[in-house]
Amino acid sequence: MTEQATVAALLGRWITALAPDELPAAVTQACADTVIDTFGLSIAARHTNYVTALRESWTAAGRCSVLGASDRLDAAAAAMINGTAAHGEDFDNTFEGCPIHWGAVIVPAVMAAAEEFELSGSQALKGLAVGGEVMCRLGLIAQKGVHTAGFHPTAVLGAMGAAAGVAATLNLTAQQTTHALGIAGSMASGIIEYLADGSWTKRMHAGWAAQSGLRAVLMARAGFTGPATVFEGTHGLMHGFAPSVTPDFDILREQLGSLWHVEKTAFKPYACGTMTQPFVDCATRLAPQTTAEDIVSLRCQVAEGTVHRLWEPLALKRRPPNPYAAKFSTPYCIAVGFLRGDAGLAEFTDESVRDPAVLALAERISYSIDPADEYPRNYTGKITATLKDGSTLVEFQPFLRGGSHDPMTREQLQAKCAANVAYAGMEAELAGAIVSFADRLGSTEASHAIGEMLAEMHGQPTTSTGR
Repeated sequence: MTEQATVAALLGRWITALAPDELPAAVTQACADTVIDTFGLSIAARHTNYVTALRESWTAAGRCSVLGASDRLDAAAAAMINGTAAHGEDFDNTFEGCPIHWGAVIVPAVMAAAEEFELSGSQALKGLAVGGEVMCRLGLIAQKGVHTAGFHPTAVLGAMGAAAGVAATLNLTAQQTTHALGIAGSMASGIIEYLADGSWTKRMHAGWAAQSGLRAVLMARAGFTGPATVFEGTHGLMHGFAPSVTPDFDILREQLGSLWHVEKTAFKPYACGTMTQPFVDCATRLAPQTTAEDIVSLRCQVAEGTVHRLWEPLALKRRPPNPYAAKFSTPYCIAVGFLRGDAGLAEFTDESVRDPAVLALAERISYSIDPADEYPRNYTGKITATLKDGSTLVEFQPFLRGGSHDPMTREQLQAKCAANVAYAGMEAELAGAIVSFADRLGSTEASHAIGEMLAEMHGQPTTSTGR
């Protein structure tokens, strides 16, 4: 197989030839919306213990912004911290076809690269579109395979998407981009053992992928080489991370530039696992119809591919050990949604996961596998409530709210961003500044340097470095 025939080489040629003004309006809109969502979430997590730990351990001074803080760090540190913060509460954007979170990876990687090298908004926009598209297409190829192998798709596929996005932002040559993708394949990582105890490693996966893609690009630009067969090779990415899948690389090759999957980006209404969201909708609709005391059981019909992450071991999922573990417990999310009418940031605290009423209801929640479930092509939820009088109530949510069947409006997205900014204790004006920043990426002002635009958004000078 010659280099010209490989998937990475084809991507390199496409990325190099693509001009920012060729992006369809819907793609520009999806990227702007993703920036709004990602920035708001990065800021919301700024005082969390895990972000504090990162800021104490990734300290190299530079010119790049840490969202919601005055720190100026090097590009890798900024990408790591901002990406981890954006993904940390599992409230970030997702994709129907494979539950990847491209915003928390691509936005921090591209923004750090653009700020480090004083690039324009239009170049950043190209990087966002390319990085998001590559991640989404890889997700469609992998489907359940990466999770089945015990890895996290956002971590593994994110390193590749970040490499593609940063290569696009920095205008690498086709050959350099091919090498960057090859290098990133050896940087991809991320096991899902965090499920055992709710520890923090999943939170860092988006940030790690962001800085990995960034480093791979800088290495390739300096002359370092990587395998051109990184995707399809005998020991390539899919062989290593999704061995149960027979990959269809035509998904990655065909209709590049004419079919944009990134247009179908989904935004979460709840701060928990993607596949749990429709079940929370069902729970909030059941609540006005009965009381927790009248419920004998809540039986959920679920996809087999979600069980090992969101349902088992069932005893642990019914009593999650901490707020982060609760985000990946469907019984907990259903119970808190039923009792509190939401599963937002406020529903995942030390107090809430110890709430006796929530835990008592979670104990009565179980599941059965529905062989006809469409996951991962579609995310649905169905709950049958059996009451003390023998009657039953059924609620069914046929799709992910906030996804392609019921998109989040710009007004709803701005409200979510404003709520996240307020949650962080920041001035309300910052939410409006984030929206303005995002929309300027594709405007006639896109020639402005990203660093200037970010400084203006934060109300900071552009010259400070270090902590």
